[in-house]
Amino acid sequence: MGRTSTAKERLVGAAEELMRGRGYGSLGVAEICARADVRKGSFYHFFASKQALTVAVIDAYWDSQRACWQGELSGEGAALERLERLLAAMTGVQRRAKEESGAVEGCMLGNLALELSTQEPDVRARLEEVFDEQIRLVEGALVDAAAEGAIPAGRAGREAAQAVISQLEGMVLLAKLKNDPAVLDGLWPHTLLLLQAADRPQGS
Repeated sequence: MGRTSTAKERLVGAAEELMRGRGYGSLGVAEICARADVRKGSFYHFFASKQALTVAVIDAYWDSQRACWQGELSGEGAALERLERLLAAMTGVQRRAKEESGAVEGCMLGNLALELSTQEPDVRARLEEVFDEQIRLVEGALVDAAAEGAIPAGRAGREAAQAVISQLEGMVLLAKLKNDPAVLDGLWPHTLLLLQAADRPQGS
Protein backbone atom coordinates (compact mmCIF):
# COMPACT_ATOMS: atom_id res chain seq x y z
CA MET A 1 0.00 0.00 0.00
CA GLY A 2 2.99 2.29 0.49
CA ARG A 3 1.75 3.82 3.74
CA THR A 4 0.52 2.81 7.15
CA SER A 5 -3.12 1.74 7.10
CA THR A 6 -5.52 3.94 9.00
CA ALA A 7 -7.60 2.57 11.86
CA LYS A 8 -10.68 2.68 9.64
CA GLU A 9 -8.93 0.70 6.90
CA ARG A 10 -7.74 -1.85 9.45
CA LEU A 11 -11.28 -2.30 10.75
CA VAL A 12 -12.60 -2.89 7.24
CA GLY A 13 -9.77 -5.29 6.43
CA ALA A 14 -10.16 -7.25 9.66
CA ALA A 15 -13.92 -7.49 9.24
CA GLU A 16 -13.56 -8.73 5.66
CA GLU A 17 -11.02 -11.36 6.70
CA LEU A 18 -13.24 -12.61 9.52
CA MET A 19 -16.43 -12.54 7.46
CA ARG A 20 -14.83 -14.57 4.70
CA GLY A 21 -14.33 -17.44 7.08
CA ARG A 22 -17.10 -16.97 9.63
CA GLY A 23 -19.91 -14.95 8.14
CA TYR A 24 -21.68 -12.05 9.83
CA GLY A 25 -23.73 -13.31 12.73
CA SER A 26 -20.98 -14.88 14.83
CA LEU A 27 -18.76 -11.79 14.83
CA GLY A 28 -18.80 -9.11 17.46
CA VAL A 29 -17.38 -5.61 17.40
CA ALA A 30 -14.84 -6.48 20.11
CA GLU A 31 -13.36 -9.32 18.07
CA ILE A 32 -13.14 -7.18 14.95
CA CYS A 33 -11.41 -4.42 16.91
CA ALA A 34 -8.96 -6.88 18.42
CA ARG A 35 -8.07 -8.27 14.99
CA ALA A 36 -7.64 -4.74 13.64
CA ASP A 37 -5.65 -3.57 16.70
CA VAL A 38 -8.10 -0.72 17.19
CA ARG A 39 -9.61 0.24 20.53
CA LYS A 40 -13.29 -0.67 20.76
CA GLY A 41 -14.11 2.87 21.80
CA SER A 42 -12.71 4.11 18.49
CA PHE A 43 -14.96 1.82 16.45
CA TYR A 44 -17.98 4.07 16.77
CA HIS A 45 -15.95 7.06 15.67
CA PHE A 46 -15.83 5.45 12.23
CA PHE A 47 -18.97 3.32 12.06
CA ALA A 48 -22.39 3.70 13.62
CA SER A 49 -22.86 -0.06 13.85
CA LYS A 50 -21.59 -3.44 12.71
CA GLN A 51 -24.11 -3.16 9.87
CA ALA A 52 -22.47 0.07 8.69
CA LEU A 53 -19.05 -1.59 8.84
CA THR A 54 -20.40 -4.49 6.79
CA VAL A 55 -21.58 -2.11 4.07
CA ALA A 56 -18.04 -0.66 4.00
CA VAL A 57 -16.65 -4.20 3.73
CA ILE A 58 -18.93 -4.92 0.77
CA ASP A 59 -17.81 -1.68 -0.88
CA ALA A 60 -14.13 -2.53 -0.39
CA TYR A 61 -14.61 -6.12 -1.59
CA TRP A 62 -16.49 -5.05 -4.73
CA ASP A 63 -14.05 -2.20 -5.41
CA SER A 64 -11.26 -4.79 -5.47
CA GLN A 65 -13.22 -7.03 -7.86
CA ARG A 66 -14.85 -4.45 -10.13
CA ALA A 67 -11.66 -3.81 -12.09
CA CYS A 68 -11.42 -7.53 -12.91
CA TRP A 69 -15.05 -7.69 -14.02
CA GLN A 70 -14.75 -4.58 -16.16
CA GLY A 71 -11.35 -5.51 -17.52
CA GLU A 72 -12.28 -9.03 -18.56
CA LEU A 73 -15.71 -8.16 -19.97
CA SER A 74 -14.50 -5.16 -21.98
CA GLY A 75 -11.10 -6.54 -22.95
CA GLU A 76 -9.87 -8.00 -26.20
CA GLY A 77 -11.42 -10.96 -27.98
CA ALA A 78 -14.90 -12.15 -28.79
CA ALA A 79 -17.61 -11.52 -26.21
CA LEU A 80 -17.93 -15.15 -25.13
CA GLU A 81 -14.16 -15.39 -24.74
CA ARG A 82 -14.29 -12.37 -22.45
CA LEU A 83 -17.10 -13.88 -20.39
CA GLU A 84 -15.20 -17.16 -20.13
CA ARG A 85 -12.14 -15.31 -18.84
CA LEU A 86 -14.23 -13.62 -16.17
CA LEU A 87 -15.75 -16.87 -14.96
CA ALA A 88 -12.31 -18.51 -15.01
CA ALA A 89 -10.98 -15.67 -12.85
CA MET A 90 -13.83 -16.12 -10.36
CA THR A 91 -13.31 -19.89 -10.13
CA GLY A 92 -9.58 -19.28 -9.79
CA VAL A 93 -10.26 -17.34 -6.59
CA GLN A 94 -11.91 -20.43 -5.08
CA ARG A 95 -9.12 -22.75 -6.22
CA ARG A 96 -6.48 -20.50 -4.66
CA ALA A 97 -8.41 -20.30 -1.40
CA LYS A 98 -8.50 -24.07 -1.23
CA GLU A 99 -4.77 -24.31 -1.91
CA GLU A 100 -3.86 -21.63 0.62
CA SER A 101 -6.27 -22.32 3.47
CA GLY A 102 -7.59 -25.80 2.82
CA ALA A 103 -11.15 -24.50 2.41
CA VAL A 104 -13.30 -23.19 -0.42
CA GLU A 105 -14.52 -19.89 1.03
CA GLY A 106 -17.27 -19.18 -1.46
CA CYS A 107 -18.23 -15.69 -2.60
CA MET A 108 -18.40 -13.31 0.34
CA LEU A 109 -21.20 -11.37 -1.34
CA GLY A 110 -23.20 -14.53 -1.90
CA ASN A 111 -22.49 -15.76 1.62
CA LEU A 112 -23.75 -12.49 3.11
CA ALA A 113 -26.80 -12.47 0.85
CA LEU A 114 -27.78 -15.94 2.07
CA GLU A 115 -27.16 -15.12 5.71
CA LEU A 116 -28.83 -11.70 5.74
CA SER A 117 -31.65 -12.10 3.23
CA THR A 118 -34.32 -11.38 5.84
CA GLN A 119 -32.45 -8.94 8.07
CA GLU A 120 -30.04 -5.98 8.08
CA PRO A 121 -31.83 -3.94 5.38
CA ASP A 122 -28.90 -1.61 4.65
CA VAL A 123 -26.59 -4.55 4.00
CA ARG A 124 -29.20 -6.30 1.87
CA ALA A 125 -29.78 -3.15 -0.17
CA ARG A 126 -26.06 -2.68 -0.86
CA LEU A 127 -25.69 -6.33 -1.88
CA GLU A 128 -28.59 -5.92 -4.28
CA GLU A 129 -26.89 -2.91 -5.85
CA VAL A 130 -23.65 -4.84 -6.34
CA PHE A 131 -25.39 -7.82 -7.92
CA ASP A 132 -27.36 -5.47 -10.18
CA GLU A 133 -24.08 -3.94 -11.33
CA GLN A 134 -22.66 -7.39 -12.05
CA ILE A 135 -25.76 -8.25 -14.05
CA ARG A 136 -25.43 -5.07 -16.11
CA LEU A 137 -21.78 -5.85 -16.86
CA VAL A 138 -22.60 -9.38 -18.01
CA GLU A 139 -25.58 -8.13 -19.99
CA GLY A 140 -23.27 -5.84 -21.95
CA ALA A 141 -21.11 -8.81 -22.92
CA LEU A 142 -24.19 -10.81 -23.93
CA VAL A 143 -25.39 -7.98 -26.16
CA ASP A 144 -21.99 -8.08 -27.87
CA ALA A 145 -22.17 -11.87 -28.18
CA ALA A 146 -25.57 -11.66 -29.84
CA ALA A 147 -24.27 -9.01 -32.26
CA GLU A 148 -21.43 -11.39 -33.13
CA GLY A 149 -23.89 -14.20 -33.79
CA ALA A 150 -22.53 -16.33 -30.94
CA ILE A 151 -25.80 -16.50 -29.01
CA PRO A 152 -29.44 -15.91 -29.96
CA ALA A 153 -30.71 -12.36 -29.59
CA GLY A 154 -33.19 -13.62 -27.02
CA ARG A 155 -30.34 -14.61 -24.69
CA ALA A 156 -28.82 -11.12 -24.63
CA GLY A 157 -31.05 -9.47 -22.05
CA ARG A 158 -31.08 -8.88 -18.32
CA GLU A 159 -32.79 -12.18 -17.50
CA ALA A 160 -30.06 -14.21 -19.20
CA ALA A 161 -27.35 -12.13 -17.50
CA GLN A 162 -29.03 -12.71 -14.16
CA ALA A 163 -29.11 -16.44 -14.90
CA VAL A 164 -25.36 -16.42 -15.59
CA ILE A 165 -24.70 -14.71 -12.24
CA SER A 166 -27.07 -17.10 -10.49
CA GLN A 167 -25.32 -20.10 -11.99
CA LEU A 168 -21.93 -18.76 -10.93
CA GLU A 169 -23.10 -18.09 -7.37
CA GLY A 170 -24.94 -21.41 -7.13
CA MET A 171 -21.99 -23.48 -8.28
CA VAL A 172 -19.63 -21.57 -5.98
CA LEU A 173 -22.05 -22.35 -3.14
CA LEU A 174 -21.96 -26.08 -3.99
CA ALA A 175 -18.15 -25.98 -4.23
CA LYS A 176 -18.07 -24.45 -0.75
CA LEU A 177 -20.51 -27.04 0.59
CA LYS A 178 -18.41 -29.90 -0.78
CA ASN A 179 -15.13 -28.04 -0.13
CA ASP A 180 -14.14 -29.05 -3.63
CA PRO A 181 -13.31 -26.48 -6.34
CA ALA A 182 -13.61 -29.24 -8.96
CA VAL A 183 -17.37 -28.65 -8.75
CA LEU A 184 -16.68 -25.52 -10.78
CA ASP A 185 -15.21 -27.45 -13.71
CA GLY A 186 -18.63 -27.56 -15.34
CA LEU A 187 -19.39 -23.86 -14.96
CA TRP A 188 -18.38 -22.74 -18.44
CA PRO A 189 -19.88 -25.66 -20.43
CA HIS A 190 -23.18 -25.19 -18.61
CA THR A 191 -23.04 -21.43 -19.15
CA LEU A 192 -22.79 -22.09 -22.88
CA LEU A 193 -25.82 -24.35 -22.67
CA LEU A 194 -27.73 -21.71 -20.73
CA LEU A 195 -26.91 -19.11 -23.38
CA GLN A 196 -27.72 -21.49 -26.26
CA ALA A 197 -24.30 -20.61 -27.63
CA ALA A 198 -23.39 -21.50 -31.19
CA ASP A 199 -19.87 -22.69 -30.21
CA ARG A 200 -20.67 -25.26 -27.53
CA PRO A 201 -17.86 -27.64 -26.54
CA GLN A 202 -17.53 -30.87 -28.45
CA GLY A 203 -19.87 -33.56 -27.17
CA SER A 204 -22.29 -31.09 -25.54
